[in-house]
Amino acid sequence: MAKHSFLRGRASPCFTEACLFFSGVFMALLLVWSFSCFPSSIPSNLEALVGVTRAAAGGLAEQEGHCGEAARLPDFMNDPPDETFYDDPELSYSMDKPVNGWDEKRKEWLRRHPSFAGGPERVVLVTGSQATPCQNKMGDHLLLRFFKNKVDYCRIHRCDVYYSNVLLQPKMKSFWAKYPAVRAAMLAHPEAEWIWWVDSDAIFTDMDFTLPLDRYRSHNLVVHGWAHLVHEKKSWTSINAGVFLIRNCQWSMDFIDKWASTGPQSPDYERWGEVYSSIFKDKLFPGSDDQSALIYLILKHRQLYEDKIYIEGEYYFQGYWLDIVPTLRNISRKYMEIEIEDETGILSRRHAEKVADFYSRQWEQHLREAGNGRGSWRRPFMTHFTGCQPCSGDHNQIYSGESCWTGMLRALNFADSQVLRNYGFIHRDLLDSEAVVGVPFGFPATQRVVESLMDSSLGTRQRGKRQACLNPLACTTEVLKKGRIQ
Repeated sequence: MAKHSFLRGRASPCFTEACLFFSGVFMALLLVWSFSCFPSSIPSNLEALVGVTRAAAGGLAEQEGHCGEAARLPDFMNDPPDETFYDDPELSYSMDKPVNGWDEKRKEWLRRHPSFAGGPERVVLVTGSQATPCQNKMGDHLLLRFFKNKVDYCRIHRCDVYYSNVLLQPKMKSFWAKYPAVRAAMLAHPEAEWIWWVDSDAIFTDMDFTLPLDRYRSHNLVVHGWAHLVHEKKSWTSINAGVFLIRNCQWSMDFIDKWASTGPQSPDYERWGEVYSSIFKDKLFPGSDDQSALIYLILKHRQLYEDKIYIEGEYYFQGYWLDIVPTLRNISRKYMEIEIEDETGILSRRHAEKVADFYSRQWEQHLREAGNGRGSWRRPFMTHFTGCQPCSGDHNQIYSGESCWTGMLRALNFADSQVLRNYGFIHRDLLDSEAVVGVPFGFPATQRVVESLMDSSLGTRQRGKRQACLNPLACTTEVLKKGRIQ
């Protein structure tokens, strides 16, 4: 028994050491094999991941009712060698030469690029400014802010943007410069159904609103205005040509050529200025301008154009800034009150920017009674700073330059807060473009937010009174009345 016990005691350490040795060798070989296989495993894993993502996207598209071409992603990496209108040496992007057969050319291009056909109607927003620096010391900064606003809106609503700061037709300057840019954009984007011109001094002040394109199904041009002022008053202000939506079709090609034919490139430019001044008695300045030209065509060629031009006056397709800016504080207050009263919590729920459309639709049922346009407490879709001239600084003398600059800051920060909300911040003061505050979870209907706002908005003697504010709606409303959240 003693001998057996001795042998067993001596053999155990040796066996253990051997196991440790072979285990170490095995682990080393395993590590070498793992590292040798690692590089080749990455591509296959990534490929599998991409495949899963594509499959999921396809499944979601089917669930949403998309089928056929509409469910396919646009193919940006393929341009078939078959000839298209781009291969025609006679095609000209310049307004000096008309484009004929454009509907057929677009149709053929889409047939050869089927991934761009079907689905929602595509929109390309076109805007621009002068090529040289602004004379106004704040001008370049303001133009940057105005452009950022457009980029934010288009990112959220999935439309492309083209910014032009060159004269595509050297003689067509100032407000006439937009038409060569719009026409060139039609040729550059045959996949787009609409080209949307927006002046540099116009901004989106409702980031949720989506163009009601179904309303314009039978029309080729959409402008903001009032039809009765066009036909009954012959007013120069009955339409504003600073923002318009035009269909990418042959009708539009021909109409732009006609619209711009009285511009500075025309030998009859001076005569047209006299004609427009004689017709539109409230015209502010002499000379031929694009707004006068548009109203003139509607009046003189009613049978040709009226059925295809939609004069939009039901909502702020573009609104006069002097009417809008003073209402922004009350609009913010009303929206916040609706969020607080929303029992579902959907309106104030945090969400990814990519699904913003879903939450915009949730808001619609709360905004039905608000109406649209002047007098509404709904956010105005677009605010146009007509006459402020942010780049040159040569504003209209009927109001002060200070009102222009403060108005622009308020509107820009009002819109920017809507964008920042998806990133966890908002502007507390619409006149302070730099300072933002974080948005806590549950904003705005949380007692924590109410208390922090009360601390920052009420005086020292009043802070003790916040303990009596047990109703978040009442407390937040009190803070709002102080104007801290504008």
